Amino acid sequence: MASPKIHPTAIVEDGTNLADGVIVGPFSIVGADVTLGEGVELKSHVVVTGRTTVGARTRIFPFASIGHQPQDLKYKGEPSTLTIGSDCLIREGVTLNPGTEGGGIQTTIGNNCAFLANSHVGHDCRVGNNVIFSNNVMLAGHCEIGDFVIIGGGAAVIQFARVGAHAFIGGMSGLEQDLIPYGMALGNRAYLSGLNIVGLQRRGFSRNEIHDLRRAYRLLFAQEGTLLERVEDVAEEFKDHPTVMEIIAFIRAGGKRSMCTPKNGADS
Repeated sequence: MASPKIHPTAIVEDGTNLADGVIVGPFSIVGADVTLGEGVELKSHVVVTGRTTVGARTRIFPFASIGHQPQDLKYKGEPSTLTIGSDCLIREGVTLNPGTEGGGIQTTIGNNCAFLANSHVGHDCRVGNNVIFSNNVMLAGHCEIGDFVIIGGGAAVIQFARVGAHAFIGGMSGLEQDLIPYGMALGNRAYLSGLNIVGLQRRGFSRNEIHDLRRAYRLLFAQEGTLLERVEDVAEEFKDHPTVMEIIAFIRAGGKRSMCTPKNGADS
């Protein structure tokens, strides 16, 4: 692997840790506490600062702002961090903020994620692997986003919200509650419109797995009883079904947190 390549117009502060194959493009700025992994490329006009680590082969496009002070008025300069995984795509104008003392002091982003133009990840968020943020997605602070989540253009997620793995949030939606794994949320304010069947099929889930999920979904969001009562019934019936039990574990872990639910009973 070749030595780092730094354009003459770029500024790389003393102390920066650049691995082999890093490319720092024109008019980019890299701060002293930044670590760029093998093959990372900053296209041009990129700023990476703070205690930020960027994983191997991640590509960052012009005017992205990575690792600057979080947008939290309580932030007092504590040594918080931002960690970005490998093979991520960070397009134009994206903003990714580090953590704060009140939220665990770190923001983490997994591998193989795509953040399209002008999307935002707030302080203290935890974003899984293979996540896609479409253009102008707004993720507030302290959110948890599971693996393979897709968020449509212009959608907004409220602070502290949890979004389960393989879920889908439609464009222009406003999510104010937790969204179950494999769920699909639409609208402003968002409601649970069913399961992310297309996503499950694309990722190779079997017909039987999808059938079990659909049956469990209808039982969980039926009209009878409370959600907590239905959770216990479904947990007993589907105790040997890992995908269904993932939803059960997600709901249980939320305690008394509000869940995103269907408008009128369970949809298909």
